[in-house]
Amino acid sequence: MAASPLDALNDAQRAAAGFGAANAGRFTAGPLLVIAGAGTGKTNTLAHRVANLVLEGVDPARILLLTFTRRAAEEMTRRAERIVAAALAARRGSSPATVAVRLPWAGTFHSIGNRLLRLHANEVGLEPSFSVLDRADSADLIDVVRHELGLSAREQRFPRKDTCLAIYSHRVNTQRALKATLEDCWPWCLELERELNDLCRAYVLRKQSEQALDYDDLLLYWHGLLGEPRLAKSVGALFDHVLVDEYQDTNVLQAQILMALKPDGAGLTVVGDDAQSIYSFRAAAVDNILDFPQQFTPPAQVIALEENYRSTQPILDAANAVIGGAERQYRKNLRAHRGDGARPCLVTVTDDRGQADYVIAEVLKAREAGVMLMQQAVLFRSSSHSDFLEIELTRRNIPFVKYGGLKFLEAAHVKDLLAVLRWADNPRNRIAAFRVLQLLPGMGPSNSQRCLEEFARAGGSFASLGQFRAPAAAQADWPALCALLAALGAPGAQWPGQVEQVLGWYRPHLERHYEAAGVRAGDLEQLARIAGGYVSRERFLSELALDPTSASGNHAGPPLLDEDYLVLSTVHSAKGQEWRSVYLLNVNDGNFPSEFAAGKPELLEEERRLLYVAMTRARDALHLVTPLKYYITQQPRFGDAHVYGAPSRFLTAEVRRTLDVIGPPSTPDATDRAGAPTMPPIDLGSRMRALWD
Repeated sequence: MAASPLDALNDAQRAAAGFGAANAGRFTAGPLLVIAGAGTGKTNTLAHRVANLVLEGVDPARILLLTFTRRAAEEMTRRAERIVAAALAARRGSSPATVAVRLPWAGTFHSIGNRLLRLHANEVGLEPSFSVLDRADSADLIDVVRHELGLSAREQRFPRKDTCLAIYSHRVNTQRALKATLEDCWPWCLELERELNDLCRAYVLRKQSEQALDYDDLLLYWHGLLGEPRLAKSVGALFDHVLVDEYQDTNVLQAQILMALKPDGAGLTVVGDDAQSIYSFRAAAVDNILDFPQQFTPPAQVIALEENYRSTQPILDAANAVIGGAERQYRKNLRAHRGDGARPCLVTVTDDRGQADYVIAEVLKAREAGVMLMQQAVLFRSSSHSDFLEIELTRRNIPFVKYGGLKFLEAAHVKDLLAVLRWADNPRNRIAAFRVLQLLPGMGPSNSQRCLEEFARAGGSFASLGQFRAPAAAQADWPALCALLAALGAPGAQWPGQVEQVLGWYRPHLERHYEAAGVRAGDLEQLARIAGGYVSRERFLSELALDPTSASGNHAGPPLLDEDYLVLSTVHSAKGQEWRSVYLLNVNDGNFPSEFAAGKPELLEEERRLLYVAMTRARDALHLVTPLKYYITQQPRFGDAHVYGAPSRFLTAEVRRTLDVIGPPSTPDATDRAGAPTMPPIDLGSRMRALWD
């Protein structure tokens, strides 16, 4: 008999992956919560669970796998397909290459919501061709509405477009009142509550009139769809099993969507770690995972994964001690599969210069011991915390990469080309149309607005564009645009080759609008290659808006020709990563926890979890650095005004017992050295007394 693919797992992983039983010829399971500690093989366990369901006879088309990034969904799908193929081939005595398994319903919450809404568009008052706005377009649209309401001309400061969009997004994802959102996150906007409420209402009306949904609407409309019992039952019946990754990062809307899909919990599996819930600023609610078992009767089964495959035991001892101080959590004790190693260091330095000197010295020492720079990372709470270190790294010619950069969609020329496709896909998309029209000479805001008004009166038909009287400067280019849009918007237009069509039309405008047109054209050719992997224009535009590709922006940066480089990253950006050596900067109160968390118990607990996440990124070596002095910024260039920093309140006596404590470096006086002449003491005391004789 062939070995089961679950045999490669440890006991807890095997219990989670195989949870459930065959019942009347069907494999069924109740609600399951898998608490997957850092480095415990979460992805492998979830992939094996998907594979086991398929091997037990569950139709892959009836499995819904929800993740937070498209890349995570693709990786999970690849692993599950590989495991299933190998197991089925072993049963049949054939090659794994002959076995094909597809999971058509694997993706992010937003991409799955987009697909379901298009299936049920007519039932929720949408057209199947609705547009999905990316974040930049959403901000532009709310800015247009902001200007139309006269809010940009107020004497009193009014939040800019990105802040307005962030307020709207946080409010709808947390399902809290606008006032509570402002009190907690934007207190300086509290007195503008009425104006912001009017702005958000007008923004919603504008999106509805243009048949456009933003990133948050995909969850809002999906949630609304499931609010109708008949539709909720119909959508829920599509899936026998629903599996959710990173459940600790879900918001209130996402949790309610899952409960509506599977109200009794049948076939519902969620995987996550409450100790790694660090995204409340994105509206993530840790209560979703903490309260999950009690949502069902009887309560959901809870299985904890505690065997860590990443770090050594001393690092885990320190991390366990830090998270052990949390008031509300799933108690677990991470155990190292790899065994013993060096104890983490708690290092006290004088100031930011001493911090940079220590980190650089240790980084270079580790490099000489065989740990490449790219296997080492410097982590910090806020991006500005690495400023001094970056200067020193540059001065000492040590290459480094700092996490960040532009998204591909933020490049102006990419937005231009996508705007043409978006307008063709949804004639009501005025943001895209406005951008396209202004690419032509002479088509400024006024002429573009006049064109769009005539276009709307003609029912949004691209054939009507040819009747518009374009300004003299645009007349030579006008017929080509009309012909392009008519071809792209035709009912039977074939998707393959459309990006190349648009690129052919756009090239002269690219050269007229931007410098380095050749470099930018290369970006657009790459976009055409990406488009070839999508089955339709709608899927291409939606997926690119929901999970944009990262790129350098308008130009490629200077090539990194060094053999190696050090990694610098915020802790939030480092989640999910690992390095052999980790150096954590500024482990002081005010940073861990952040000063902005003071007075709010729930935020303080999240800061504890943030420190825990940072510590569990380390495989072999961990250095926690605490400067004694922080220099005040508003002072003369060479001023010495400073405040003293207290070590993080999370570094309790219990935590310190797991660390090697290294004190600040001694700075002996120049004359107090071995071999230096000893001067006789001066009797200053008698001189002071003599003043009063």
